[in-house]
Amino acid sequence: MTSISDTIKRLAELRAGAGHTGFSSHRLSDFEDFGSNPGTLTAKVYLPLSAEQNPALVVVLHGCTQSAEAYDYGSGWSRLAEEHGFILIYPQQHRQNNANLCFNWFEPGDTRRGQGEASSISQMIDNVCRRHQVDRKRVFITGLSAGGAMANVMLATYPELFAGGAIIAGLPYNVASTVPEAFERMRGQGLPSGALLSRRVLEASPHDGPWPAVSIWQGTKDHTVAEANAHALVEQWWGVHGVTPSSPMSFSSDGRHRITTWETEGGYAPVEFHAIEGMGHGTPIDSRIGLGTPSPFMLDVGVSSTAHIARSWGLTPSFGTRTQPEVGQNDVLPERPKSVPADGIQGIIERALRSAGLMR
Repeated sequence: MTSISDTIKRLAELRAGAGHTGFSSHRLSDFEDFGSNPGTLTAKVYLPLSAEQNPALVVVLHGCTQSAEAYDYGSGWSRLAEEHGFILIYPQQHRQNNANLCFNWFEPGDTRRGQGEASSISQMIDNVCRRHQVDRKRVFITGLSAGGAMANVMLATYPELFAGGAIIAGLPYNVASTVPEAFERMRGQGLPSGALLSRRVLEASPHDGPWPAVSIWQGTKDHTVAEANAHALVEQWWGVHGVTPSSPMSFSSDGRHRITTWETEGGYAPVEFHAIEGMGHGTPIDSRIGLGTPSPFMLDVGVSSTAHIARSWGLTPSFGTRTQPEVGQNDVLPERPKSVPADGIQGIIERALRSAGLMR
């Protein structure tokens, strides 16, 4: 159990970085009057000059001690949006809600459907979709750390809104309800079983499918949010999508970027795990391609998560989107997965790599 002194120490460490919110892309506009806003969030929006007819929409959630503009400056999302004609919403936290500018991913009143911050974000999405004739089949969400955890909250509580999500250094849905519990989970302690995690998503809304495709990103040297959370996220979404430990899986590797993909029986690939070897806590960027700028928690590791995520969603050329399969009224939803082996996701990945001759 985390002591109160340890909790206070960790809060102080987070607050020490709070001065890093001053970076600005100067590209975002204030977004006001989007609804009743029960979570009292603020927001920014980016509307490209080259917007498509019926454009796609990406919701981007910053991490603790960051701002919307700081995250956009570091990640380069608005540059990509301008080039390819999609809209961005940046929900933004303020210190009256959370002293460290973290989205309250662990507060029950902010993480249930129809309540608090989750409800505010859903109102932002609905407002922009109506105002700008957004293609509702192309709405996506991503976020870093607390923003990644809140992105997962949205995928769990409002799954019908999203075609896909990308969670960077985030945490599973509904694993903490207090600050001390939040820090324990960040350390990888006390995480529930994959079956229970999946059930919590399935019970978070009346939705019964199809479900958004999810990619999970994690640095292997992240000492702020332990890699165990990424593995738990994989298991959480395995169960939702009916993927099992024995489901078909594929690997690709580009230097320090390793991608593991699991498929359903129909060949749909709803769950991806991206491991960045040696990376700490933050969003991976690649400044060599002119997309993103190194800054606090925006880590120049030669891998642009922004570019890769946008391509996987079909927002930019290169490879197609992982689209949801159509589910008819009489279709049978997939069975829940069998239990995960004791050595977990990492063990599954390592055994498959060895059998393919890619790891000793």
